[in-house]
Amino acid sequence: MINVIDLQKEFLEGETPTPALRGVTFSIAKGEFVSIMGPSGSGKSTLMHLLSFLDRPTGGTYTFFDKSIDDMTDIELAHVRNKDMGFVFQSFNLLAKLTVYDNVEIPLLYSDVAPAQRRALIEEAVRSVGLEEKLYVEAGRLSGGQKQRVAIARALVTEPNVIFADEPTGNLDSKSGIQVMEILADLHEKGRTIVLVTHETRTAEFADRIIYLEDGLIKSDTEVEKSNISKEAPLK
Repeated sequence: MINVIDLQKEFLEGETPTPALRGVTFSIAKGEFVSIMGPSGSGKSTLMHLLSFLDRPTGGTYTFFDKSIDDMTDIELAHVRNKDMGFVFQSFNLLAKLTVYDNVEIPLLYSDVAPAQRRALIEEAVRSVGLEEKLYVEAGRLSGGQKQRVAIARALVTEPNVIFADEPTGNLDSKSGIQVMEILADLHEKGRTIVLVTHETRTAEFADRIIYLEDGLIKSDTEVEKSNISKEAPLK
């Protein structure tokens, strides 16, 4: 699904280019659950932005389902992003005065899904995160963990090929964080592709594989030994 070769990204500070990614190479197959880790300034957020079409690289190649990002216009990238990608953010990004139903519906408003089909998709997405009894509750009245579950439902509603989760447990207590990660793990077991950015080792270990970045380069790319994980352990 995702293949990057010698991917690079530079940012200009005045007239001086500052490298954020210095050339990373890896692939992610359909159905994989991959965590991206690294210290602040390692390039993990930059990489997430590139993989999710929120920015373009300054060097190297990136193909998504065998189609190069270089061959797509910004409009085409936006279309693919809305159709094939779902997003979960640390800050939830919900509209507090709208109901759970209305928040989850938002991606469908920019899709080609007919209005008559939306209700079934919304209800199924909300059911998948265990919040069907909150369907018509305003998002601002929910707990942090519930808000993140709504954000996951919103990411699911367009039935995307990949879900990008950027520090999804960062604003949650340990118990809520584990619940959110268990939902993501369950979605993965049902065949969803998930790319997670996190600084928490315990969160990263819910994935099958951890890519560790340092100074804009891949320091390691390792499989997770599931037998060593305890789901009762706190996230840290």
